[in-house]
Amino acid sequence: MMVWLSRVVRFGLPLFIAAIFLDSLRYKFTDAPETQEIFGRLDGWAASLGAAGLFDHSGLFSQYVIGSAELIASALLLIGFIPALSRFQVLGSALGVAIMSGAISFHLFTPLGIDPNADGGGLFVAACLVWLSCVTLLVIKRQEALALACDFLRAIVPSRR
Repeated sequence: MMVWLSRVVRFGLPLFIAAIFLDSLRYKFTDAPETQEIFGRLDGWAASLGAAGLFDHSGLFSQYVIGSAELIASALLLIGFIPALSRFQVLGSALGVAIMSGAISFHLFTPLGIDPNADGGGLFVAACLVWLSCVTLLVIKRQEALALACDFLRAIVPSRR
């Protein structure tokens, strides 16, 4: 029973995360009204802080930049199903945590709020579920995550010989 549950979680979580990310792209990449509302509110908020254009179509955190990051995270999660490339799921999960941490923070700490599109907070709940799924996947794959982090540090920190 436990082995079966472990397999379901190991396959289900990356598929769930990728499905949510890939589904959101149709809104972000087509400039849907829901996306215009969200990023418009965020850009207005940023403008009030002196950072106008931060969330605009060509801004650093535009819907296209965020959508591209979600696409990359999805690709990494799906490529990670290939046994020799399983570390890519760790990268995809880490990227997913970063993306969703930003999304959740903007929902909670800006005028965007939890229910910007009057959908009952569904978008916020999805962000929380994806964040939790990414963290869970990182915990499950903690040995691979630690090995990847060590390899990364060895690559950027010069060795003392």
